[in-house]
Amino acid sequence: MKRGYASTTRLTVRDPLSYDASMALADGSFFRPTSKVYDKPDLYGIYPEDVLIPSRDGVALHGWLFHADRPVGTIVHCHGNAGNITAHFRFIHWLPACGWNVLCFDYRGYGRSTGRITRDGLINDTAAGIDYALNHPDIDRLRVAVLGQSIGASAAIVAIAREQFPLAGLVLDGPFSSYRREAHFVTQQVWYLRLVSRWIAKCLISDDHSAIDSVADLPYVPKLFICGTDDHIVEAQQTIDLHEAAPDPKDLWVIQDSRHTEAITGEIPGGQKRVLEFLNGCVPNREVTRRYEQGRGAAAGRDRR
Repeated sequence: MKRGYASTTRLTVRDPLSYDASMALADGSFFRPTSKVYDKPDLYGIYPEDVLIPSRDGVALHGWLFHADRPVGTIVHCHGNAGNITAHFRFIHWLPACGWNVLCFDYRGYGRSTGRITRDGLINDTAAGIDYALNHPDIDRLRVAVLGQSIGASAAIVAIAREQFPLAGLVLDGPFSSYRREAHFVTQQVWYLRLVSRWIAKCLISDDHSAIDSVADLPYVPKLFICGTDDHIVEAQQTIDLHEAAPDPKDLWVIQDSRHTEAITGEIPGGQKRVLEFLNGCVPNREVTRRYEQGRGAAAGRDRR
């Protein structure tokens, strides 16, 4: 699965006349939206409903709502940076067979969504996606959870803390804590930027909307933070620091030798089951584990065909 940088930047400049242009330039250098079609849900035996989600400033967000039979609950999937939902739905394609509705949506400028991506827009669009699920007439608002990955997890922290959404559970897979810290980590791995990576992060990158500034304000909701020790896109310590700063209830899963957002891809033994067991604790008295086994069996049968 294609991976991309999990960060965005915004330049801090003192000239107010050039601020917007500099912000757009910096955002454009880190966000990786595309309109390319990478994969199709019907190839996985799932057929989502096309939905249109209005963001608060008039931007129209395209999404897919995957319906489960007799759903346990609904997961709002806040995807990572590169590509669009035609690539990122592959992280969650197995969940409807396990009894979970899943809402996937594209941020502005991604896929079929209108507008142009900015850091402010990312937070507003994340809030819009969650709000859409909570107010959908066919969704039980008491059983809505959020699964954020990479930049989507960082944005979810900020949006949920700001809006105080009443969620059943929150899974945060590979979030970064700070835009400056993420910029330093990424540029440090580029040999010709290594010597100036700290200067780039300190002098050119603002920390607006960084998750570390909002995580302590998250509402009372069970939280599962996930990171991998072999992650070369978001260093594990950033996620660990977010977990430490978050209010209870919370849990931390550090996966040894795992790369970026591999927990639910099927590459980590027991990874999908562990996430479902966490969600089962958020929406009790449902047979999530049993549905997991049935769903994986059905998915395996489709793969063999």
